[in-house]
Amino acid sequence: MYRAVAETSPQLDLRILGRVLLHAALVGAAAGLVGALLVTTLDLTEALLVRVSGLAPLCAAGEHCSSIPSSPIVRPWLFLFLPALGALAAGVVSARWAPETLGGGADAAIEAFHRKEGVVRRRVLPAKFLASALTLGTGGSGGREGPTMQIGAAVGSMVGRLLRVSVRERRILLVSGMAAGLSAVFRTPLGAALLAVEVLHRDDFESDAIVPAVLASVVAYSVFTSFFGEGFLFAHAPAYPFQPKQLPLYALLALVVAAAAAVFVRVMAWTKRAFDRAPVPAWGRPALGGLGLGLLAVPAISVLGMWTGVEGQRFGLLGGGYGAAQVAIMGAAWIPPALEGAGFLLALAGLKLVATALTVGSGGSAGDFGPSLTMGALVGGAFGHAARLVDPTIDPGAFALVGMSTFYGGIAHVPLAAVVLVCELAGSYDLLLPLMLTAGIAFVANRRASLYPSQPARQSDSPAHRADLVVDVLRVIRVSDVVRERPFGTLRLDSSASAIEAIMLEFEWQDVFPVLDAEGRLAGMVTSDVLRSLASSTELESLVVAQDVMRPPVRLDATADLHQALAAMLDHGVREVLVVDGHDRILGLLDESEIGAAYHRATLDASPRSTMTPLPRSRPPR
Repeated sequence: MYRAVAETSPQLDLRILGRVLLHAALVGAAAGLVGALLVTTLDLTEALLVRVSGLAPLCAAGEHCSSIPSSPIVRPWLFLFLPALGALAAGVVSARWAPETLGGGADAAIEAFHRKEGVVRRRVLPAKFLASALTLGTGGSGGREGPTMQIGAAVGSMVGRLLRVSVRERRILLVSGMAAGLSAVFRTPLGAALLAVEVLHRDDFESDAIVPAVLASVVAYSVFTSFFGEGFLFAHAPAYPFQPKQLPLYALLALVVAAAAAVFVRVMAWTKRAFDRAPVPAWGRPALGGLGLGLLAVPAISVLGMWTGVEGQRFGLLGGGYGAAQVAIMGAAWIPPALEGAGFLLALAGLKLVATALTVGSGGSAGDFGPSLTMGALVGGAFGHAARLVDPTIDPGAFALVGMSTFYGGIAHVPLAAVVLVCELAGSYDLLLPLMLTAGIAFVANRRASLYPSQPARQSDSPAHRADLVVDVLRVIRVSDVVRERPFGTLRLDSSASAIEAIMLEFEWQDVFPVLDAEGRLAGMVTSDVLRSLASSTELESLVVAQDVMRPPVRLDATADLHQALAAMLDHGVREVLVVDGHDRILGLLDESEIGAAYHRATLDASPRSTMTPLPRSRPPR
């Protein structure tokens, strides 16, 4: 798409690229620091909650919450009201200070890229930070990744505005910030960079931002790991040998997980509409969701504890829930065996779905990214337990990891990023082939389900690329590809008014009439507007010849592009230009409607929602 620009100014592009990379590194460093501060704040809050409530969090292997000592007294009733109080404070911060921070954060960052010229208000950073700490720190069911993507986007936008870069560069820095924020808290530098450029579109990706996003992601990862160390979020089996006979089961898994993911999207959308219609101020809606979460989670935790014989456990219903995903991958002694274990994991997935919808759908500042991975792992693990009836050699953990990628990748329309993310989260590429298979199936199956409504289908549908598309499409189409060989009328210098009128009647489609001298060379041109004015004056009609009313010809070489042709029409105020060869011989006339038709045909495939028929290639009667 950017071929024409690159060919005309390669040195300028290289200078811009170098500058953007330098700025992207700065964005990565800042986002890494902010991400480390947010994780530290949430870890301290988590430790306080464990000591006060006595309810232990269910942790993934790479999290740091398993070593927090619990209180000998278990007080689950605290969580009846604690999520509501935290969400209320967060709702006041968001609604009164920065309403765009209500909800997960990723969709707002996508919206800023496409429709706000990459501008994120400065107040978004502190508002999102505080609102997320309050929501997640008090047990809100959501992930840290959505908020850090919006915080990273705010960092990128802020750096762009401070350095006064162009709109395009600011958008790239926003994407770099999204990648950096995700990379910092997830420790997945490559997957985060791919996700940031892929999540912006449903069927496309932001190719210009790949290299800056990778650099920002690497810098943010380096900053974050200097405080928290390296490591993988999930532990897993030593190896997952590739078995071709299991591919049909993975294909079936993809369909099951895709269906579950579509249900999640619908429940999230329905919950958001329900809370939007509630007769409550915007700042109070997250508190309603938090109260609903408490009323759901506390009895559910009690029932699950009796089912498994494990008391004082949250079972991943509060917070991101990565511990529940870890249990689906590695299993646990307290999970029921066989089909009962599959039923337990499915029940946990259903409860997590409702808990996340209450938190995020009400406007709570928590991400939907983490819960999506958790639900995918739970559904995949349940499928794996059931599939052992067909093949006892199956490891349910492999299906849990594949389900994790399939669930989020399908509804976020990021199949490539989801595959790489799960491989980085587990530190293993053993399941690459099943991951690729299920990613493709889910991408097709979830075409109409989207977790992020702000995603346009392609770059051609985005306001961020609208101007680029018009210029580039016209630049790559030559005049010779469009102009048609057809008879056209010409005049001579001494053509009388009656002869001119006869030519006009014969060639009604024509708007510009070339005037030739005695040797047949192009001397000028006469427009139909002038000829009509002449025809209305009977006194001048017998005195005027073509030479008297002609103007300098507007000619264009056949090798020129349509952008040049359109510019010539606008500069000279004509609707047609004369197309000539290298010897100034007239080859034909190019009409403005033909440029419009060529543009429409060239962009028709880029806009799948378009149902219009192509424009006619000849001028309709005026």
